[in-house]
Amino acid sequence: MSISFKTPRLAVRGLILHRGCLLMVNAYAGGVSDLLCLPGGGVEPGTSLPDNLIREVHEETGLTVSVGTPALVNEFHDPDSGFHQVEIIFRCHLQAGQLDPGWQDPEAIVTQRRWVGREDITDLHFRPLSLPDLAWGDGRAAPSYDALETIVR
Repeated sequence: MSISFKTPRLAVRGLILHRGCLLMVNAYAGGVSDLLCLPGGGVEPGTSLPDNLIREVHEETGLTVSVGTPALVNEFHDPDSGFHQVEIIFRCHLQAGQLDPGWQDPEAIVTQRRWVGREDITDLHFRPLSLPDLAWGDGRAAPSYDALETIVR
């Protein structure tokens, strides 16, 4: 069987720390996986990366954020389907709102959202694996790059 590789999808994600906790959302709709990631999503052409991220965070969480500096370029792929995504993760600041269990993502992808403490993240299934250091460690100063990895579920 031959796999056709597609043009990589560009996405943005927000690294949002509030009161020492990191905002995370489920990565797959319908309980397909317990994988958690940062809120965000695909970039719409003709719209800036920060504006895309502000829209995506609001759609997925109901929160309003301001977008700061890039923190990480992350990429992953699925060798079985040819899917390849490049993500730019930005540091963000919560401007307004609070998590509401009744909030619904209009695309019905994100069904769980939660604040995760540094002491709790190691017990969770999350990507990218560099998140703890990115959020709470010494890696907070300069942007970094996570090498291409195979997609996980």
